[in-house]
This record gives sequence, structure tokens and C-alpha cells, in this order.
Amino acid sequence: MIPLRHSDVPWHFVFESLAYVVAFRYYMRDRERRGDFLPDPERSSLMVAAIVGAAAGSKMLDWLEDPAVVLAHWRDPAILVGGKTVAGALLGGTMAVELAKRKLGIGRRTGDLFVTPLALGIAIGRVGCFLTGLDDHTYGTATSLPWAVDFGDGVGRHPTQIYELLALAAAIPLLRRFDRVKPREGDVFRLFLFGYCGWRVLVDFLKPDPRFGGMSAIQWACAGAMVWYARDILRILRERRGNG
Repeated sequence: MIPLRHSDVPWHFVFESLAYVVAFRYYMRDRERRGDFLPDPERSSLMVAAIVGAAAGSKMLDWLEDPAVVLAHWRDPAILVGGKTVAGALLGGTMAVELAKRKLGIGRRTGDLFVTPLALGIAIGRVGCFLTGLDDHTYGTATSLPWAVDFGDGVGRHPTQIYELLALAAAIPLLRRFDRVKPREGDVFRLFLFGYCGWRVLVDFLKPDPRFGGMSAIQWACAGAMVWYARDILRILRERRGNG
């Protein structure tokens, strides 16, 4: 079992900030290298929509994770303001962008530019989640595996944050390779979102989150997104098989 020492350093804030900086710089570099069919004002409008939608989706799904606690402490600002979910941010941001595109009359797919920055940002942020320990509530269930981590309560747990970091590190080159074969516009983002949601459905079985019908609120939301994108993923697989 690997012990994780307690630290007063705000690791979550440090690595979350680093994640935003790295993701944005990578996005700007990739946009300049690849070009962008959207003019700056429209792209900026979609980014604002994504940020607002991500913030709202992150909070709403966090509240749904344990609604009994939220209702019991709804007057406590720490309960209402604290806590957020990556899955909720991705889904909320995606829905907000689609609504903004409809309002702006944008018919083309716009998410491919964000895939690698998002994956990098999430991976970096998970380091902060891991170092924050029990207070972050992203740790896994108890296990006797040799790489179990004691986050400070004497219990060896699955380091699910590290699992996610490694999964994203493996996914990034695969997504970049898929992008190089010039798939249909938007397919890289669809594949990333479908894959991430599938990963969360699986890995969140290793987390001690409240269950509803056998799965957590995050798992249900991710499963719903997978169903929504299933037709696109099947089409992508058929096209790849036909080209391969």
C-alpha cells in the first residue's frame, strides 16, 4: 500500500490552474496550425457558451450525485458552491455549444479543435485530485492491490485519479492518429466524448458514490450520452472498416 502524505498545499487549485493554462495554449497553437473556419467573434461566443454550460453542468451533476445531502444542507454555501464534476462539465458545455450554434446559425461541427486540449486539461487536473486526497472525493473503493493508495485514513484504495490520467495519456495519441486520417467534421470530438463517457461508466464502479439503480448519477448521465452518440460511433466504425 502506498501512503499519501497530507499537505497544506492547495494541489487541486494548482493543477486545475495549470490544466487551464496548458489546455488553452495548446488550443491556440492547434487552431493557428490547422486553421479555423469560424471567425473570431463566433468562436469566442461558442467558447463563452461552453464555459457557462460547463459550469452549470458540473454543478448540476454534482448535486445529483447525492441529492439528499444537498437538500439537507441547501443553506450551506460550501455545499452549494463547492464540488464539481468533469463529466458534468463536458456534457453541459457540449449542450450549451449546440444551443449557441443553433442561435448563431452555425451548421458545421466545431468541437474537434478542443479534443486534445480537453484531454490534456483533464489529465493534468487529475494529478491535483490525487494529491488532494480524501477531501477531493475522487478516490476509489478499498482494495488490497499492491498499488493501493492510503489517502490518509489508513485504508488502501484504488487510485482512480491515476487510472484516468493513464487512460487519457493512452487516448490522446490514438485520437490524434484518427484526426490525421481526416474523418468527417466533428467525428474526433464525438469519439472522444463517447470514449470518455464509456470510461467513466466503467471506472466509477470503483468509486464509493451513492447508487441509483446500480449506478451513480455520473454513470447514468454518461450512459445517456453514449446512447445519444451510439449511431455516430457505429457509422465511424463502419467507415473506418470500409477504408481499412
